[in-house]
Amino acid sequence: MSQPITPFETIRRTNQTGNESWSSRDFAKVLGYVNYRHFQAVIEKAKTACSNSDQPVEDHFVGADQMIEIGKGGQRAVKTVMMSRYACYLVIQNADPSKEIVAQGQTYFAIQTRRQELSDAEIEEQRRLAIRSELRTHNSQLADAAKDAGVIEPRDYAIFQNHGYMGLYGGLGAQDIHRRKGLKKSEQILDHMGSTELAANLFRATQAEEKLRREKITGKDKANKAHRDVGAKVRQTIKELGGTMPEELPSVESVKKLEAKARKTLKKPKS
Repeated sequence: MSQPITPFETIRRTNQTGNESWSSRDFAKVLGYVNYRHFQAVIEKAKTACSNSDQPVEDHFVGADQMIEIGKGGQRAVKTVMMSRYACYLVIQNADPSKEIVAQGQTYFAIQTRRQELSDAEIEEQRRLAIRSELRTHNSQLADAAKDAGVIEPRDYAIFQNHGYMGLYGGLGAQDIHRRKGLKKSEQILDHMGSTELAANLFRATQAEEKLRREKITGKDKANKAHRDVGAKVRQTIKELGGTMPEELPSVESVKKLEAKARKTLKKPKS
């Protein structure tokens, strides 16, 4: 049985790229605000809540012009605010609670926001699984390139890998990262990285392999330096883009648990 369409869905707008938004003018009418000026005060409270949540206000509240009917078929442009779903959630939390439609809106946007959070979490899981799998492949290829450069013994390869980490993590080696992330002795660093941190390490691995092969680098010391230089270059790029340094990113649930869940889902018989 399909869910009934709420007034909030009726006024939802979607552009050509699929992004959704709500006009504050339409929203005010649905909530029963006869005087739009009164509703503007609610928007300002919502903007403050947005800022206090460390969310960019300009990403969720965008000023725009809207054409309205003025009688006899005429129209005129008025100022409105195009609001994201999150903005609507904040607005509804700051609206007049005595209005029945406000209570309905609080329930609607709370549910929809939670659904979006779940969807985002699922997307992050899939990204982690894909990048971690690809990183395993490229680490194997990097090991082959390092071997060709003269990094033969397991101990030497561990040192080689450590140089890559030190370049990317601002001088921190594998053990330093392990401690900083608060991981247990048996836990692997790569298994507890989010997709952003995994992607940075994947870039480090692929570019280090390319550099070793392209420049035909030979000798353990030269290979170690090349790996550290690549890591440092990736770190510099993250800095220039305004990104979070990898050592500052939080550790997350082991990707092995996600892999186990994925295998279980594949084995689950279809109903």
